[in-house]
Parts: sequence; C-alpha cells; structure tokens
Amino acid sequence: MDRKYITLKNLVIEQKKCIGLKFYTDKVLQALVNDLPEVKWSEDYGMDYLLNSPENLDLVFKTFRGVAWINCNHFYSRSSFGRQQETIDVEWFRKRMPVEGKRHCPENYLSKLQLKCYAKNTVRTYVSCFENFMNYYRERSLQELDENDIRLYLQHLIRENRSNSYLNQAINSIKFYYEVVLEMPNRFYAVERPRAEEKLPQVLAKEEVFSIIENTNNIKHRCIVSLLYSAGLRRCEILNLKPDDIDSKRMVIKIRSGKGNKDRYTILSEKLLKNLRTYYVKWKPRNLLFEGPSGHAYSAESIAKIVKEAANRAGIRKRVTPHMLRHSFATHLLESGTDLRYIQVLLGHKSTKTTEIYTHVATNIFFKIKNPLD
Repeated sequence: MDRKYITLKNLVIEQKKCIGLKFYTDKVLQALVNDLPEVKWSEDYGMDYLLNSPENLDLVFKTFRGVAWINCNHFYSRSSFGRQQETIDVEWFRKRMPVEGKRHCPENYLSKLQLKCYAKNTVRTYVSCFENFMNYYRERSLQELDENDIRLYLQHLIRENRSNSYLNQAINSIKFYYEVVLEMPNRFYAVERPRAEEKLPQVLAKEEVFSIIENTNNIKHRCIVSLLYSAGLRRCEILNLKPDDIDSKRMVIKIRSGKGNKDRYTILSEKLLKNLRTYYVKWKPRNLLFEGPSGHAYSAESIAKIVKEAANRAGIRKRVTPHMLRHSFATHLLESGTDLRYIQVLLGHKSTKTTEIYTHVATNIFFKIKNPLD
C-alpha cells in the first residue's frame, strides 16, 4: 500500500500568513486535519489551512509523524538568492523624489536586495519591474494580492507586447518580494512562466573578427576587443581584470567572481600577450588592467562603444556587440574540433546544456552534408 503524503503550501488569506495542507482525499488524513486547532477550508485554494506559526508548524509535523510523509518542497526555500559579492548601493532608489500618485519600492525590498548582494543590473531590473507591478495595483495592498492577480498582470504585459524575457523578469521581481522579503518560499510556484525563446546566438566569421580588431583606435582598444574574442570574456569580466590575472607563464587568464560568483581560468593568446605587454608599458595601469584617464574602471557602455565603432570602420553592417565576440569564440572553437566540455569550462557555464546551443550555429557539420541542388 502506498504511503500517504501531504504537501505544505505558503498561503496568504485575509492578509495573514497561513499553512496550506494539500492531500488526496483520505479519511484518515482528513480526520487528523480536522483535529488541528482552528483549521479552515479555502474554496479559492482548494485545501485546508491554519495560521502559520512555529507552534502550528510543529503540531503539523507531530500530527502526521508515522502516518504520512510531509512534502515541504513548496514550503521551504531550496535556492539561494543573490550570489554576487560586489557592494550594492541602493541609496539612489531611497533618495528619489516622490512622484505624486506613484508608489515606490518598499524599504524592506531594498534592504533585502542589499543584504543578498544582488548585482547592480539585477537590482535596477527588480526595482523597476516590481514598481510597475505595484503601481498596476496602486489602490490595493500588496499583502492581499494572489496568484490570479499576478496572472492578470502578466496578461496585461502580454497585451503590451512585452518580451518573454521581460515577463520572466517581472515574475522574478514579484516572487522575490513574496518569497524572500516576506519569507514565503514557493508562494507563487504555480504561476505559469512564458515558454523559453530558443534564439540562436549571433556569430561573426573569423575574417570579420580580425577586421574589427584591425580597425580599433589604439593598442588599449585592440587588447580589449582581442580579449573579448580570444578568451571568451563577458564585459563585466573585462572590467574586473587586474594585471596579475594575466599569467604569461601558464598562458592562462584568471577570471575572478564571474557570473554566479565563480572563479575560472581561460586561455591566453600568444599574439594577444605581445600586445598586452606593449599596452602595459605605454599605459601603466595601476589597479585594474583597463582604466580610464582618472584611474577609474571602464564602463560597460565604453566597451560596447569600442566594439561598435571598430565594427563600423571595418564595414560590417550588422549590429556587433561585445557578447557576439564571446559567442564567436565558442563557435569557432567548436568548429575547430574542441571538445564541448572544454568550451563549457572556458566559458564558465554551469551546465553543458547552455554550451550546446553553439552546436546549432557551428558550420563544420554542414560542410559534410551534400546539398541536393549541387
């Protein structure tokens, strides 16, 4: 006989935190539930519930011990929000001038973002998305909103032709408030996400990459563009590089606190190393490998501008971005026969599934296929 089980859910009913008790119809379980103090039935959620308190939670475990397995996957958090180690400054959001009729992000939301050390871009995205959600329901308390309200808001975004990426960002920002700030893990687990868009990465031909490098303004810009391509770096990784991260003896580059707060090594080009030595003698960087005139770090926008202007001078009509050079690095390695696992390590991908996208744009497999027209 299969063992009975009961699933705990985080619910908010009449603006109070509650423990939802979901299970298949069973006389024994129902009798035990009925004996719990002040247990009630919710038509909206289709389950019994009682107030969420340490005492009630302990009682639930004691009541069903040895009788049913308690599934807490939707009740306790299994993930860790915020993995970056950079210092986050949310003061700008706190000091904004109030706009009449518009609600600003709650202080506990900002404080939690700061405590969790989210990346700056993520902080901006979460605050913007969550404030849009708040102001869509500006006449209502956040505590009284439920799954149906979120679905209605997402339908509103769809009618506005928002991208799937924006929809997912909106869901993340909303879940962060209810599940992390208000400490109700998996509260909106059942909210449907849009289907993932399977877009292929845009890749440049080797000749185009070399032409972009040749059309940079100076040795510093040439080194920046060459690093993006030859080491498969992200913009933020270029900005955080220090001179000591270039290991000429082992011919590797150390990437500190990359995406997901992970360190890794990637390959160093001998041709690039010569240019880096020339650059180092001429520019004498102090703290970071690439610094502005005042010694401050380059901005992400400056990196994008360097790549764009060099591509324009090279006569490339398509819009070229720094990340396109990273995609090209991975694709060209794959086309030259490099094992996918090695490429995954160089890029810092957590899973080979992320790296496998490049198998769809690598052209070496197509050369083996005879076109029926020929």
